[in-house]
Amino acid sequence: MSDSPAARLQQLFEEHRLTPTQRRIAHCMVRKAADVPFLSSVELAELAGVSQPSVTRFAVALGFDGYPALRKHLREVAPTGPSGGEVTYNEYQQAVQAEIENLRHLAELLADPRPVEQAGRLLAASRPLPVLGLRAASSQARGFAYFAAKVHPDVRLLDEGGTMLADRIDAARRAGASALLCFALPRHPKEVLDALAYARDQGLAVVTVADSAFAPVAGYSDLLIPAAVGTGLAFDTACAPMLLGRVLLEAMCDDLPDAQARLEEFDAKAAAGGLFVE
Repeated sequence: MSDSPAARLQQLFEEHRLTPTQRRIAHCMVRKAADVPFLSSVELAELAGVSQPSVTRFAVALGFDGYPALRKHLREVAPTGPSGGEVTYNEYQQAVQAEIENLRHLAELLADPRPVEQAGRLLAASRPLPVLGLRAASSQARGFAYFAAKVHPDVRLLDEGGTMLADRIDAARRAGASALLCFALPRHPKEVLDALAYARDQGLAVVTVADSAFAPVAGYSDLLIPAAVGTGLAFDTACAPMLLGRVLLEAMCDDLPDAQARLEEFDAKAAAGGLFVE
């Protein structure tokens, strides 16, 4: 990774959980990395399209007493320029590089396959299998449920909150569910915590894919497997959680003796019905 001003800023920002407004300021600073150490808070606010107090709160969120302290820090650590032969990444490339690093961490985690194998057994044995994911995590839950339904006899997607959520957990439990899979990504809705607490009260084992082992859902999970999200863009990127979801699918298939037969049956029907364009 480059030691350019933009790279230094990106590294500083990635160490903190920022709000969408704060990320907007961060992205503006990355784009104007060479000029930022010399901008006033008012000038930075104008460039980012935010209020001046937002810039002050942003500096405090990074651990500084205020924007002057942040600017002083940037002036002290600003390099004179990238060394010869080093690669300089722009902000978009830096986001991709950060996701690559998240995937490397996931690969290291999976060197011990036992947690995933345990999760696969729990998910395969649950009939039905409720899959929970709200807000930012809804797409992860939906993607898992879509593929899982091809091999698991009864997958129930829970991707909408509200007063009916507990009812749907109840219905799954009465139908014989023994486990619940949850995708939990920031920002973590309180409703997810309430749902997991309720599911455990009803006797369900909770398997969770979360952005960190220290995520708020940790205390409500029987088995949590972390996969970091990328924070280099205005909205989180979730390549590692998505891949972990596919790994869990694979582990679940290993414990479903008729999984391959179900896939072959689906393929035969899809071919007969001309479902896909070859």
